[in-house]
Amino acid sequence: MLARKRYITYNIFKYTEEENGLAREMVIVLDFGGQYNQLIARRVRECNVYCEVHPYTLSLEKIKEMNPKGIIFTGGPNSVYDESSPHYQKEIFELGIPILGICYGSQLIAYSLGGKVETAPVSEYGHTEMEVDHSSVLFKDVEFSTVAWMSHTDYIAQVPEGFRVTAHTPVCPVAAMECPERKLYAMQFHPEVVHTKEGQKMLQRFVYDVCGCAGDWKMGSFVEETIQKIKERVGEGKVLCALSGGVDSSVAAVLLSKAIGKQLTCVFVDHGLLRKNEGDEVEAVFGPDGPYELNFIRVNAQQRYYKKLKGVTEPEQKRKIIGEEFIRVFEEEAKKIGAVEFLVQGTIYPDVIESGLGKSAVIKSHHNVGGLPDVVDFKEIIEPLRMLFKDEVRKAGLELGIPEYLVYRQPFPGPGLGIRIIGEVTEEKVRIVQDADAIYREEIAKAGLDKGLGQYFAGLTNMRSVGVMGDFRTYDYAVALRAVNTSDFMTAECAELPYEVLFKVTSRIINEVKGVNRVVYDLTSKPPGTIEFE
Repeated sequence: MLARKRYITYNIFKYTEEENGLAREMVIVLDFGGQYNQLIARRVRECNVYCEVHPYTLSLEKIKEMNPKGIIFTGGPNSVYDESSPHYQKEIFELGIPILGICYGSQLIAYSLGGKVETAPVSEYGHTEMEVDHSSVLFKDVEFSTVAWMSHTDYIAQVPEGFRVTAHTPVCPVAAMECPERKLYAMQFHPEVVHTKEGQKMLQRFVYDVCGCAGDWKMGSFVEETIQKIKERVGEGKVLCALSGGVDSSVAAVLLSKAIGKQLTCVFVDHGLLRKNEGDEVEAVFGPDGPYELNFIRVNAQQRYYKKLKGVTEPEQKRKIIGEEFIRVFEEEAKKIGAVEFLVQGTIYPDVIESGLGKSAVIKSHHNVGGLPDVVDFKEIIEPLRMLFKDEVRKAGLELGIPEYLVYRQPFPGPGLGIRIIGEVTEEKVRIVQDADAIYREEIAKAGLDKGLGQYFAGLTNMRSVGVMGDFRTYDYAVALRAVNTSDFMTAECAELPYEVLFKVTSRIINEVKGVNRVVYDLTSKPPGTIEFE
């Protein structure tokens, strides 16, 4: 077997000025260890400016080579005055490239350039009233008194020479500072989160007015360029696509179909962890009767997965088992059809970042990122969507002409119901959650709520409790319902579903799904939770 070349598509689809006009404008986000720094990149892309997240260990030479229009320092959990905390060489401030520091990033600018950073007399967390200086280019369209999202225990006690204060709160004297002559800007708060009322305006000003970006990152161009790059890279080679039927893998499959047609074979693995009737629905779209030029193979591997997952309860272990089996199935199918040079996956940017980037913590590994085995029987792995967020993937799908109902279908994780079942996965538990989830989705659609929700599903807890049904005592499982509103899947808030809908769903699940006597509704936001249960 050939050693896997990890993340080869990062090189294939690298957005450089020499290879791709899309990257004429690029902003780099330097990650100093925060959990949600991908949001910054997402907000920059909402300005139609291409943006990548890189660890703070990215060398100065590499930054010069990438020639970004701007750099953003992220937040992080450390104190800048601790010598063991992440820092960056001072030469970065002499490049002439605009820099915006956020939270820890703002303190790093202050500390590096001779200011003072200390433990704050009063920490700030959450919504905070903030007053801004309208003479600052970042705040000229912002209300004088606005709401910012704070999360810090340290603060800038003294600004560096040449800087001026441009925003403050009742307990934070330097909520923002700047030195326009050196194109250096800093915000103690988090403009990237939706809780900062006018944060997107501030980021737009930095990207357009300070960095001088025109905003020419367009999805139509991305689709065209990616199809061309796939043609050039693949040539006459054969390609195997890991098709789950979800939005990400479906868009990846259609991209490849447009580029190379019958050179593409899509393998759909029915691992027994799909939603009710989903296997047949996927086959109807991508199978021989579907509209796309490709080869389609369905592999029924339910019992294989159940055997591998028997007795396993730890979430990361489940993910890695599912991921490894996923790849092994493809290896076996590839051998049946002959030499296959490339494996295609629908990996997207949140998968990459949540699986660990640089020094950031791993939130959860994804089956198509961190859960892959070390050795696979393919020459290269192609991940054409690797640098896109979920809503960008959907835009790409529409550009490709994929029907809207497919593009906007409910997100479904690669490990499937394996991470919507808390604890051990069994065939019986899968049956329970499939039936409960089908009822939930049906009633949500009947109520006309399906288009307005970011994601909704039913999961199965590992809690069993006493109940009474008729004149009989029961000791059955509790189903947990989840519904969230989100724009980027990086943060999410619990959806306020009408009581009558929840009551109807609860009644139907308890009456129609054998093995369930209790239904609960999950009110947790992301953060602190994740959208999925495991």
